[in-house]
Amino acid sequence: MNGKYSNLFKSFTFKNGITLNNRVVMAPMTTWSSNDDYTVSNEELTYYKKRVNGVGLVITGCTHVTPNGIGFTNEFAAYDDKFMPGLRKLAEAAKSGGAPAVLQIFHAGNKALPDLVPNGEVVSSSALETEATGFAPSVLPRELSHEEILDLIHAFGETTRRAIEAGFDGVELHGAHGFLMQNFFSPYFNRREDQWGGSLENRMRFPLAIVQEVKKVIEKRATKPFILGYRISPDEHQEGGLKMKDTYELINRLIEADVDYVHASLANALSSKPVNSKDEKTYLELIVEHVNGRVPVMAAGSMVTPDDVSTALDKGLSLAAIGHTLIMNPDWVEKVQTGKVAEIETAIKTSKVSELELPEKLWNIIQASGPWFKIEE
Repeated sequence: MNGKYSNLFKSFTFKNGITLNNRVVMAPMTTWSSNDDYTVSNEELTYYKKRVNGVGLVITGCTHVTPNGIGFTNEFAAYDDKFMPGLRKLAEAAKSGGAPAVLQIFHAGNKALPDLVPNGEVVSSSALETEATGFAPSVLPRELSHEEILDLIHAFGETTRRAIEAGFDGVELHGAHGFLMQNFFSPYFNRREDQWGGSLENRMRFPLAIVQEVKKVIEKRATKPFILGYRISPDEHQEGGLKMKDTYELINRLIEADVDYVHASLANALSSKPVNSKDEKTYLELIVEHVNGRVPVMAAGSMVTPDDVSTALDKGLSLAAIGHTLIMNPDWVEKVQTGKVAEIETAIKTSKVSELELPEKLWNIIQASGPWFKIEE
């Protein structure tokens, strides 16, 4: 192994005692590959088994905690005990490479798919029309009632219980990408005038209540150390949207709540900067500086080469999550370890797609994704 990549292969121990063999994390990625009844498919299991060898930690793609929380077609579900058999198989597949596995849980909020949620009714923090995205149409969601909010907090706890019973080693709360937890935290999307909106304190109330509920379930149900992570998007592009100063305060509160790590989801971990930033510092540098060693920081975002990962770790990142490059290079970690860095692919070769064992729908979406992936003959 090239000595300059030695920082990738240092072990890492969470404060709860769970130790990772290295600093490379399989990033949470949606695969659009559940069965039509939202149970985990054999395609999904094969996809994970192919990619988990060598990484220090595995984080699954997101799973919804209630039926109205689905954000992608063919997204596996975890909102009911009937999904337990598949979740157990997924935990086993995700852990088959020897690394701990974390189940990412979420509610899509105003990005839920109206064609797939009960009665076509999308819900959010407030009734505010959304922009269409590549995966979700523009909708006018219904504002959640106080009782529904309490039910949702409980649902996150119940899904955490299922994660524990299925054999996962942790959960990651997906508070990023404009999904429900961020809908509440955002001053743009949360226009409420009750205890769940308005002031920064009130806008943090829902995500922090979920953290506390999940912690309570872990304390009651887990029989061994269990990881609790929280994923953030640092800011929003909208005028009046979320900005870094609020994100810093949420991070402070997550640290006080004793989460095991904070995970920043970035377009590019090494170069992305805050909206309208006049500063030279990147999100990664600003977050690492603000955290100042108080909690492990993970980041994901366009890290493809071992040089990318090594640079991010040198900038103070605790753990580096790689996604697209693992889709293209299931044995990415082994290639770095054995000095075969030159063999790391930066494009998907159509002639080798069968070797990659990609779920069919994921491959279809990659082909339709434009600049998302480079495809070569």
